[in-house]
Amino acid sequence: MFAKYIVFCALLLTLLTYTQNILAQEFPQHGLRVETIADNLTIPWAIAFSPDGRIFVTERTGTLRVIENGSLQSEPALKLNVGRSEGGLLGLTLDPNFEQNHHMYLYYTYSEFLSTYNRVSRFTESNNKVADELILIDKIPGAPIHNGGRIKFGPDGKLYITTGDAAIASLAQDPNSLAGKILRINPDGTIPDDNPFENSPVYSYGHRNPQGLDWDPKTGMLVATEHGPSGERGFAHDEINIIHPGKNYGWPEVIGNEHDSRYVDPLFHTGNVAWAPSGAAFYDDDKIPALKGKFLVANLRSVHLHAFEIDAMHSKILSEQSLFSGAFGRLRDVHIGNDGSIYLLTSNKDGRGSPAPNDDKILKILPMMPTLPPLKQMREGMTVECSDGFELVVKASNGNPACVKPATKLKLMERGWAH
Repeated sequence: MFAKYIVFCALLLTLLTYTQNILAQEFPQHGLRVETIADNLTIPWAIAFSPDGRIFVTERTGTLRVIENGSLQSEPALKLNVGRSEGGLLGLTLDPNFEQNHHMYLYYTYSEFLSTYNRVSRFTESNNKVADELILIDKIPGAPIHNGGRIKFGPDGKLYITTGDAAIASLAQDPNSLAGKILRINPDGTIPDDNPFENSPVYSYGHRNPQGLDWDPKTGMLVATEHGPSGERGFAHDEINIIHPGKNYGWPEVIGNEHDSRYVDPLFHTGNVAWAPSGAAFYDDDKIPALKGKFLVANLRSVHLHAFEIDAMHSKILSEQSLFSGAFGRLRDVHIGNDGSIYLLTSNKDGRGSPAPNDDKILKILPMMPTLPPLKQMREGMTVECSDGFELVVKASNGNPACVKPATKLKLMERGWAH
């Protein structure tokens, strides 16, 4: 009986190791590994992390899913009747005081008679169920394409909302339309007194289809991504824009490098190469040192994650790097988790991609586990890194590094080791 138990344990360990290898891919050229933490999702669009470790994710088909204790819950938190095509259940963000009030905010498309609209509503979560809808802003023009849909809280506590031009380009220049804009409202749906236009949620305008935004943690500057056009004026010209309150970003009057002093020029545009940039996030954690301070952009058409280094004045790109090109297909969102890891959503079932087995997925980016011992890393001129669960200490007498458990680290520090 004991022998059978030993054999069973050995088989189980082999299976677990094999499964872990399937779910993790290493990218030595970037010093990163990527794990799959959830799969078989249906066009995930946005992701949010609660303080207690749960993960919420929207599916464009109208379902809000929950991951708790590493497991995707079979019962959805919410199911909405939403518009189809490229609309649906899109943006998601949690209230900054979610731990106390359990409020979350959703952006979704709906149909009314023969018209299509988008709205932003606040819901309340309890025990992995979401209810009690309060509509905050409604009748945002919608269409089968160009619905925008990203929502995030800024460092000022206001809710920012990206809207597309609903395939009617002129709406982006119409100050009375909610289409083709970045909007800014209070958490209760009222208009902030310091918005650039009186009694209006409009924060900036002249946008085609912005789908990503985040704030530079060092300066508080808002940066947004935007899809460019395809057609007689050229192909692509996707943009990265520095967003200033009340400014006009030019669509449809100018695109890419077409300069006009009436409009704000993009910080960056892709020229005639289509990226279809979507979710974006600044990375400001020490967990992945090579990406700290970078502006990360998830791209759909170009199937890669792009890392930008932006100068302190937000006037130019200092460096850029393409990550995971083609490895996971279309990428819809990038988000920084509570643990300092980077999370990606794939979008290969959206009708424009080539789904792989078990798509779509939530991916977690981590530093690649070091394969050399600490002393060897140092002698090779590498930055010494330790595996998860170990911490770096240095012997004071000779400067040699070691990776040890936290309890051992404390004992060694009592003996004069440094950290």
